[in-house]
Amino acid sequence: MKSVVPLASAHDEAVFGAKAVGLGEAARAGLPVPSGIALAGELTEGVAAGHGSAIGKVMESARFLTGPLAVRSSAVGEDDAQASFAGQHLTLLNVPSYTNLSAAIRQIWWSANTDSVITYRKRAGLFGRPSVGVVVQALLNPEVAGVMFTQNPVNGTDERVIEASWGLGEAVVAARVIPDHFRLDRSGEVLERTAGLKKVAVRAVATGGTVERELAPELVGALCLDDRQLHLLNALAARCEQVYGPARDIEWAYADDRIYLLQCRAVTHRRQSRPSHGLPAGPAEVIGQVPFFTGLREPDKTQIASMFKERTFPAGETIIKEGVGAAAFFVIESGEATVSIRGKPIRTLGRGDYFGEIALIDEGTRSATVTASADVVCHGLTYWEFRPLVQANATIAWNLLQTLARRLRTAQDV
Repeated sequence: MKSVVPLASAHDEAVFGAKAVGLGEAARAGLPVPSGIALAGELTEGVAAGHGSAIGKVMESARFLTGPLAVRSSAVGEDDAQASFAGQHLTLLNVPSYTNLSAAIRQIWWSANTDSVITYRKRAGLFGRPSVGVVVQALLNPEVAGVMFTQNPVNGTDERVIEASWGLGEAVVAARVIPDHFRLDRSGEVLERTAGLKKVAVRAVATGGTVERELAPELVGALCLDDRQLHLLNALAARCEQVYGPARDIEWAYADDRIYLLQCRAVTHRRQSRPSHGLPAGPAEVIGQVPFFTGLREPDKTQIASMFKERTFPAGETIIKEGVGAAAFFVIESGEATVSIRGKPIRTLGRGDYFGEIALIDEGTRSATVTASADVVCHGLTYWEFRPLVQANATIAWNLLQTLARRLRTAQDV
């Protein structure tokens, strides 16, 4: 089976994830979906690891997508009726072109391997290694966008509930505004129109990414959807239910006088990286400074280094948070980070320092918060690689035991 296909050819959810397969089904059914491609989880992992063949395959397949792109996660199991990862897995809007996809895909991969997402997966009974597919689509420049439920998500009433705002739908999804609120019955009759408070719109910028723009005063409280647009949305809701079934959560956009479907998932029952200049450098030199990996043969070090994936954190961003479930062990390549416990700084980390291994070993919560005090570049090894690596390698296990024993002795001597 191919690891990258046009959206309309994405059939296998276990390979491409629910989002990609859902959009593929929409494309095959003639629903208005922006053009794009679907990446299998295996290929995403290869790009995140910096494998040249994987990166080349993605770039070759995405060449036909001219202009800016939207890059979204499509992890297996992320959007079923029992658990939704909406707002947790990353969406990157306005990636300038297909040549910038490598760094964007790496960010998407890491968004499914953060502490908060791993904690959520445990609570949702989905604790297993995530397979992170990716959807890459042409980015729209919408006048209006938002979300729509084909069944009231609060009380289950058989009606459409629509929330909308000016510009990209990120303003609604990320709660940047109080959106306009509409309710329609199935015939399309408007039951409610409530104007929100929309002080900003999220817009694409020429250099890539998005920015919040202040809106003109007359638009802040003005309804952003008219009767014709509401009629188009009601028709889209009906078609989505025909294709996918009842009770759908839809992301949509209105651009070029058309309504587009961006995403469709089940209503749940519960209520920037460094510029990429070719292939990223391997972390072997940095990994070699970690005590766990001393005494290993060079081929073993090289193999282990290939398992690490680069991740970047701007100054001020929290890397790991005290009390949260653990997802990854990190080694710092460059920059500085501050370790704090219960809000009190205790030490500074720099190149070659590592952190996060204790919570991965005992499967408990993070014992400290680590915050980037300057821009930080890390190499991370997730729980899914870390545990089998220690279990399979006696030298690493012994080194790890010695390191932890030294820490315990030091703590007792203080």
